[in-house]
Amino acid sequence: MNWDQIAGKWKEFQGQARQKWGDLTDDDLDRVAGKRDEMVGLVQQKYGRSKEDAEREVDDFVHRL
Repeated sequence: MNWDQIAGKWKEFQGQARQKWGDLTDDDLDRVAGKRDEMVGLVQQKYGRSKEDAEREVDDFVHRL
């Protein structure tokens, strides 16, 4: 799965993202709207990850979908 597919079906994937990252709110996920860079930034901010770690975590999430 790639980010174009995720962006197109973001509402469907929000629940799975919320399960993985429990600190993210519905408003956070609505703001991301399926954009990878926004999701990486949000994970980085909320969880105190480095950019590289946040990118790796988000990419792992996508590959598991």
